[in-house]
Amino acid sequence: MKAPLLTTDRLRLVPLVKDDAPQIQAVFPQWEIVRHLAASFPWPFPDDGASRYVNTIALPAAEKGSAWFWTIRRQAVPEQLIGLITLSDQADNNRGFWLDPAWQRQGLMTEACRCVTDFWFNTLHREVLRAPKARDNDGSRKISMNSGMRLIRVEKQQFTAGMLDAELWEITRDEWNRLVR
Repeated sequence: MKAPLLTTDRLRLVPLVKDDAPQIQAVFPQWEIVRHLAASFPWPFPDDGASRYVNTIALPAAEKGSAWFWTIRRQAVPEQLIGLITLSDQADNNRGFWLDPAWQRQGLMTEACRCVTDFWFNTLHREVLRAPKARDNDGSRKISMNSGMRLIRVEKQQFTAGMLDAELWEITRDEWNRLVR
């Protein structure tokens, strides 16, 4: 199943397309966004980094049906990309996201996560969702805590910012549906 358009009260989660790369390139390369990403993301971010990511990683995974990618846009200004949220069948890494710091701390990512988590469990019918993160990524940790997830593992991991404590959070479909239904 391909990623459909998803909407919330304030957001439009629009399936990623090739033409999104220039907006991603303009927003993504900010230290506040990249510091908690896996060290495999190139930093400094190259001038063609977004294009390479979209065309050689994201869209091929979406075409295979092993990952789903959405740009995050506000309902009020749907032409402006403010972030990205993804789901993946990758072991221990099912959901990831980033949001332009100018739009953080307004509950937008919580709203986006609820929407795609529900898609994961109730459209894709997955049994468990696991989300890794840097322990000092407070915003991401709060989203996991507030959405009923539980911490299942802590270990050291290499991030763009260096070697940090990493956490793995999870929630099952039954737990999710009890929480939101």
